[in-house]
Amino acid sequence: MAPSPVPTPGRPAGRAPGAVLPRATSTVELPSVHGALVCVALPALAVCAEHGQLTGEGPEGVYAAGRRLLSRSVLRVAGREPVALQGRMASADRAVFLGVLRVPGEAGPDPGLTVERTRSADGTEGITLRSAAARSLKLPVEIALGTDLADLGAVATGRPGPELTASVHGTGLRWTGSDGRSAVVTADPAPMDSLAAAGVLRWEAELAPGAAFTIRLRVRGEAGARPTGVPGAGPGRPGGHLLAEARAETDDPRVGELLRTSVEDLRALLQRTPEHPADVYLAAGVPWRCGPVTAEALWAARMALPLGTRLAATTLRAAGRTQLPGKATESGRLTGPLRDAGPGLPPRCTGIEATLAFPVVLAEARRWGLPSTDSEELLPVAERCLDWLRRAVGADGLVPDPGPAGPRRAETQAHAHRAALLGADLLDACGRPGGDALRDTARTLRERFRRAFWTDDGAGGGPVLARTADGRTWHRPGGWAAHLLDTGLLGGGRYAQGLLDGAETERVTRLLGSPALDSGWGLRGLGTREPDHNPFGHRTGVVRTHDTAVAVAGLTAAGYGREAASLLRGLLGAAEVFGHRLPEMYAGEQRTAGGRPVPHPAACRPAAVAAAGAVHALLALAGIRPDVPGRSVSVHPPASAPLGALRLSGLVVAGEPFAVRVSGLGLGMVEQAADGLQLGV
Repeated sequence: MAPSPVPTPGRPAGRAPGAVLPRATSTVELPSVHGALVCVALPALAVCAEHGQLTGEGPEGVYAAGRRLLSRSVLRVAGREPVALQGRMASADRAVFLGVLRVPGEAGPDPGLTVERTRSADGTEGITLRSAAARSLKLPVEIALGTDLADLGAVATGRPGPELTASVHGTGLRWTGSDGRSAVVTADPAPMDSLAAAGVLRWEAELAPGAAFTIRLRVRGEAGARPTGVPGAGPGRPGGHLLAEARAETDDPRVGELLRTSVEDLRALLQRTPEHPADVYLAAGVPWRCGPVTAEALWAARMALPLGTRLAATTLRAAGRTQLPGKATESGRLTGPLRDAGPGLPPRCTGIEATLAFPVVLAEARRWGLPSTDSEELLPVAERCLDWLRRAVGADGLVPDPGPAGPRRAETQAHAHRAALLGADLLDACGRPGGDALRDTARTLRERFRRAFWTDDGAGGGPVLARTADGRTWHRPGGWAAHLLDTGLLGGGRYAQGLLDGAETERVTRLLGSPALDSGWGLRGLGTREPDHNPFGHRTGVVRTHDTAVAVAGLTAAGYGREAASLLRGLLGAAEVFGHRLPEMYAGEQRTAGGRPVPHPAACRPAAVAAAGAVHALLALAGIRPDVPGRSVSVHPPASAPLGALRLSGLVVAGEPFAVRVSGLGLGMVEQAADGLQLGV
């Protein structure tokens, strides 16, 4: 879901370049983009219906930096629109549409003319007419174009404004808004007629038998004389070299397709900070959440570490710039908007989440091979995050969220515990003081968590979602519990000590594998037996891809391969239906024979934590545990080998290619690794 950013103490939320969304109290519905083909190459994107025409309805259009440059592009040949047959994604940033037309004067049902359109996120489009007619054709072709130059936030709230009047400009048309910004469409070949008042360009296509006629359109944005749209503005797209091209080979073709598509989507979601072009990070999701760096960008960078550490370095750098300065109580905390936490709870602070994620991402990136120069640059930010953590622990030994008077959330305690242990390991490894104090903090968190967050229900008990300082609790079993299993990697490829003991881990495992939470497509956010369960509730019942991926990895690491395999198969099944581009969330409806996962109308797709989560879940099958500073890497795949034999290649450890093979018996073998690494299983 995508509620609007809410300012956090000490810093304004800021305006997201992708969209300014309705306030959380608004009843405005976000237009659904699930059925659309969304081409992404941020800061550019194109939202298209499967028929390929841009009609100006809903969110359809070509956007650059959050502004709709083109909302209407309707093709007619001989006065008729092509019959749409197919629309598909050719890559993360490009869609292809195929239609047909019967040739005027020809008898019979067979179409003699095919129309292929290729539309890219960068504002380019190719339209090709191919003739299979037995005679030469001379056909009038026209394209009706229009735009409102609306901000994506206005589109999201259903108030984009009227379509502007065009003027003839070179080989195309130009529209100018009241703020002086313009959009320009150019055509090649030049049209025979340009009707500005109607926004129409016309050609006369002459087609011999078997011949083709192609029109190429290009839209760009302008602000005065300086372009601000795409292409031709700013520092340009981040390079794809930030993420390696991982590949998966297995008997199940869905695995390779999901990994390939997820890596493509991650590359498409890369964006730069305007003030600091070297700070590259992942947008939280398209089309509604393309704003400043978020906690989701940090979690996604962490889950994408097997694709290289450069994204982690640039994301950490961008996040670090939001750290609150000075010596006040909140100094050292990263900023972030408040987000809805579900019924009965105040909004959670994503700045706290990002603060606790920062040292974890840095510590694990270092284990995967982050260069020492990056580690040294980012270490002071991590130290200030850890100092904030020690100060944030209340008299009850727990971390409130948000603020000192906020509730104590189980998920926040898990993030804090992990940050303390991995932060201590990081400080020790870098020769910095403070490790012992952080381990004491982690010990206190474990002890207090077991007293405050574990209830006895006569069947082994279970965790509660949150509690107030005066002892009131929210017992709401849901997919959030997966985060209690995520411990993180230490030196020597060891897992950090968990927040839960063995018996508690087993109980959480049974909870996550129960029919109330495992929908067959992934983990529900709230169990079906709860009175306010809603399969479309973004905190009360949807399947969140991120939670499910964390559960797969956590269960696998804890040795619960059967439960992990069930969730992973659910993700694979959902991914197949969603064209291997998993949304951030979808309805928590129960899987049935012949059924399909139901999309959530407001979900972002692609989304950073969904694409990175798919990578994270699939790579859990190899159990890669690197310790590059210790010059070692080992693999610990689950013995169950839930998807059979598997080979993963194109990964990166210590800055060099890495490949691993897992047999059908669950035996792992490193096939390719950097020189000098000691290999183990």
